[in-house]
Amino acid sequence: MSRKATIERVTKETQIKLTLEIDGAGEAKICTSVPFLDHMLDLFARHGLFNLQVDARGDIDIDFHHTVEDIGIVLGQALKEALGDKKGIRRYGQASVPMDETLASVAVDISGRPYLVYHVALPKVKIGEFDVELVREFFQAVVNNLGANIHVNVMYGDNVHHMVEACFKAFARAMDQATQVDPRIVGVMSTKGKL
Repeated sequence: MSRKATIERVTKETQIKLTLEIDGAGEAKICTSVPFLDHMLDLFARHGLFNLQVDARGDIDIDFHHTVEDIGIVLGQALKEALGDKKGIRRYGQASVPMDETLASVAVDISGRPYLVYHVALPKVKIGEFDVELVREFFQAVVNNLGANIHVNVMYGDNVHHMVEACFKAFARAMDQATQVDPRIVGVMSTKGKL
């Protein structure tokens, strides 16, 4: 069974085509016109062992907000579609990732119930031209469109780039764990019989 999805989203603000293969090898081809986001999505693919292609154009002459949020929307939709009925998946995943002075942790429950807990105390700064407050917008969009409960926590850190990068790596590893098929699971991992 191929767990793969291609999603296209076209609005007056953005044009996005994203292809995700859950059971991949960590290969990425990313072009969003937002260099820092390209870097984070490349990390997500590599550390989650997802194959990911993203081609996005947006109104970045205004700012990066619409592009970042809409890519989060499309990634959430692609994950949801690729998982199908969610039969056999582990559902839960958790990963902690250190990066130099930073430690980040992400816990995931692919429950069908969207909820984001985001304890990441980032100063309102830019990494290059990227507003770090958009990281939360990205995760909120993924959560809402995947239908998952995701907790993103940075326990400590000083370098803002390291803090954000550790979050994306931990997110990738937690998602890899949660989306893995466990042959011991019959149906879905829920006493309700539905996720």
